[in-house]
Amino acid sequence: MIQNLNSEEQANLHIVENMDVNNLPQMMQNVLSMAHTPAEKDMLLMSALVACGSVMPNLYVKYGLAAKRYYPNLQLFIVGSAACGKGIANLALDLVKPIHEKLPLIIPGDATYPAFYQTLAKQNGRGYIHESEGSVITDIWRSSTANYNTALRKAAEHETISRSRCREASVIENPQLSMVLTGTFSQYHALVPSIENGYFSRLLTLIVDEHHAFSSQYVQPSESSDETVKTCAEQLYRLYEKLLFAKPREFCLTPDQRARLGHHLETAYPTLIRLLGEDFHSVVLRMAVHIERIAMILTALRGMSEYDSDAKNKVIECSDVDYQTAEMIGNKLILHMAQAYQMIKGSEPVNVPKVLPLDQKQILLSLLPEEFESKVLLEEAQTQGIPRRTVFRWNDEWQEHGVIVKIRHGVYRKQYAAA
Repeated sequence: MIQNLNSEEQANLHIVENMDVNNLPQMMQNVLSMAHTPAEKDMLLMSALVACGSVMPNLYVKYGLAAKRYYPNLQLFIVGSAACGKGIANLALDLVKPIHEKLPLIIPGDATYPAFYQTLAKQNGRGYIHESEGSVITDIWRSSTANYNTALRKAAEHETISRSRCREASVIENPQLSMVLTGTFSQYHALVPSIENGYFSRLLTLIVDEHHAFSSQYVQPSESSDETVKTCAEQLYRLYEKLLFAKPREFCLTPDQRARLGHHLETAYPTLIRLLGEDFHSVVLRMAVHIERIAMILTALRGMSEYDSDAKNKVIECSDVDYQTAEMIGNKLILHMAQAYQMIKGSEPVNVPKVLPLDQKQILLSLLPEEFESKVLLEEAQTQGIPRRTVFRWNDEWQEHGVIVKIRHGVYRKQYAAA
């Protein structure tokens, strides 16, 4: 049974808080400006990277002795409880919508397997799935979980997906599918019931064990965020057009970067593998591919001129700053996947992370100024959907316990901060 992470453990899992944001491409910096908490920043960073990677045609990296081609397509599941802020990942979907309007890309998660397969085939194997309600995936996929699991696993490796029925048979060669799902652990566990089938190591997992108090910022539309999304979406569309009409280009790490990556995986994670078991070894090995894909996405987002079709150098080398950023992200994702690994290996599925019930009374008090009038109290309570009768009862209780003191009729002052 996995317990909630303590504050120190959760801080160690944070990605953005432990990196130099200035090393990210400017567009990604702009995207992250829309997030507030460490968890929101991590969710937005990873979902945006996946979304951006879904619209980067003609870029690939060769990996392994067989020099197999991998494209910038990643699959991500954000695991967290209700009201932990997973909805911010939907901003990533907004980044690719303008491209989808021109060229179909988005595949609904709320679809039967035959419908999913037909849509992916119609789009020549390219697609992006984005679902913020894990239950949608769990419910609709329940009857064909094995088919989806197999298809997603093969798509992660760009392996041929085939479907055969009495009246028809077809194949999708070289699928390039990206995916962002968010949901609870029970929903995640329904898609990844075990670690032996191979999909676990191919699906990036982000664990969110953070719950923030209600804030008025979540009910007030932000014009600056809308404008930021629009601007970033336009930039991504221009990059997509540039890559679409360019010749296929290979992205690669420098010899020094490759040596560092190999040395890093050989020396940094043996202890973790010994603690968790040999089954976790595949996660470490595949993280090398994920790191190269992330580095490729970061490099592409810089919009370098060498993407032009007439570029003299056919190979795009990774910069040291993008490699270091990608490696750092990979280091943190390994820890998230170690947490997920333990959750899956547990004796029974658990709703992790747990969330304590909202204390609306304390939240309301914390949002009030040090000195406030009754009308301000009622306005803030109305924003949160708290009944007037309840507000007046709480106000009396605050006075009775000395939390606030009445200055004059209809005006109060806090005596000390809300616990």
